[in-house]
Amino acid sequence: MTRADRQPEDLKDASSDLSRAAYFVLGMHRSGTSAITQVLALSGANLPENVMPGDEHNAKGYFEPWRIAVFNDQRLRAGGSAWDDPFAFPYRALEPREEKRWITRATDLFDEEFAGARHPLMKDPRVSVLGPLWRAVLHDLGLPVRAVIPVRHPLAVAGSLARRDGFPVEKSLLVWVAYMLGAEAYSRDLPRAFVAYDALLADWRGQVSRIEVAHGAPLPALTPQAAKAIDRFLTQELRHNEAAEDLARIPGVGPLAAQVFDWFVAAAADQPRPPEDLAAAAKALMKLQQTMGVFVSPVTSDLAAARAELLEARQLAGFERARVQDLEARLEALQSTYAAQAEVQRQLDSALDALLDHTLGES
Repeated sequence: MTRADRQPEDLKDASSDLSRAAYFVLGMHRSGTSAITQVLALSGANLPENVMPGDEHNAKGYFEPWRIAVFNDQRLRAGGSAWDDPFAFPYRALEPREEKRWITRATDLFDEEFAGARHPLMKDPRVSVLGPLWRAVLHDLGLPVRAVIPVRHPLAVAGSLARRDGFPVEKSLLVWVAYMLGAEAYSRDLPRAFVAYDALLADWRGQVSRIEVAHGAPLPALTPQAAKAIDRFLTQELRHNEAAEDLARIPGVGPLAAQVFDWFVAAAADQPRPPEDLAAAAKALMKLQQTMGVFVSPVTSDLAAARAELLEARQLAGFERARVQDLEARLEALQSTYAAQAEVQRQLDSALDALLDHTLGES
């Protein structure tokens, strides 16, 4: 029996005696981070002030702080990266004074979004590859962090990204590897729980118990009422893009992704392997980066910036419609430019496949 199954009189008001701590949901986009976040939120953790709404790709909502997501995109661009950069790991620190300015901005933004909440709940997959920055923020605030890392088959993630963003499977697998390596490396000294996405949908109570054991603390307010809300939320509609193909058969990057996935599967099954076992995968990713160089084109970076500005303009109440129309026009122009370079991108994808086959064949 879990705490959520007990009668109200048997439940302890966790919020009255738990010390303040933040919850970070880490891991790759489209990996179940939204589902985990809503479970934590319904169990008493505090969502930010400004939450990104749902859309056609995630009707139930993303549950992430859209202002922080915009900030994270800006910080990635400052380091010559982007959210879909296959080489966003390891973290790209800036010159010390500039890095400090970004940390200050992040701290102010965190304070604005959570306003002294007892259990801030932050979910933005980009934090997985920006871990050192956000760890510095929470350290400065004197706020302990508990991490939850959902684990989903990378081919299921790739299927979702193909439908939403048109990414080739090889790119999606590399981005998945980068995010998962970052999530593990930057949470290594924290109380953390690895949660298999399929297991969460099948038996969320068992997975919540595992989270509490791993954190050494109960969730803030997992009441019977909260359990009913979680039951209503975690439906089979959340199960998309089942992975049927063998990862190892994907040319080039498949074996690398399989190696990383096996490590996380073991962790989610409470059969942890030493973190050092991921060192070879991290080394292979860095070798690919050295071979191929920066893999974020200026057009892609400009397009991401325009999208971020448009999101900000749409979300902020009171913004003039003229500004939104201007940003929409800019976005349309950049999308036209991006479309015009489609042939170049296809050639880059072909070159990537060839380089991966050649490089990994030599390793």
